Amino acid sequence: MTRQPPITTEHMDGAAALRAADAFRLIYAEAFAEPPYEETGEDVAAAFLHFPAQTRRHGFRAALARTPEGEPVGMAYGWMLAPDAVWWDELTEPVSAAMRREDGHRTFGLVELAVRAPWRGQGVARSLHTALLDDIRAERVLLNVHPEARAASVAYRAWGYRKIGEARPRSADADLHDVMLLDLRR
Repeated sequence: MTRQPPITTEHMDGAAALRAADAFRLIYAEAFAEPPYEETGEDVAAAFLHFPAQTRRHGFRAALARTPEGEPVGMAYGWMLAPDAVWWDELTEPVSAAMRREDGHRTFGLVELAVRAPWRGQGVARSLHTALLDDIRAERVLLNVHPEARAASVAYRAWGYRKIGEARPRSADADLHDVMLLDLRR
């Protein structure tokens, strides 16, 4: 494997992420074109149609990794879950009321984390995850991961996440995803 140049990771608020939307789209398109996702150009366009609104959500934060020349190599973003968050409604088996309770400050929803293929296996995903959650005041982080995305699932478990259920995000015909939770209280 060719050694890549050092990568820098920048923490971003919504306005900065929106200004860098093309970099986020490039990373998303490349990473999620691969199995098990196999997203098309139309899928990417549909996903990024909502990106401007997502960057304005309560508690939105992002991280973007680049080479010294500015080439985007990885991204992560998410936001705080509102009291009426639908994530809990997508679970195939209900969880307790105590588990699903949201107040806009309790749970950070990690919506996307992706690294382009040439930069995988070099700690970029971990660096993005760390930057994204730096100084966050949430009690926990919630995410969905495709069970066939084995490297991602292994990384999340190594970072302390545990599976709490399964969900079909976005639509009834979507692939089943593992729902994972990271407790940030220490």
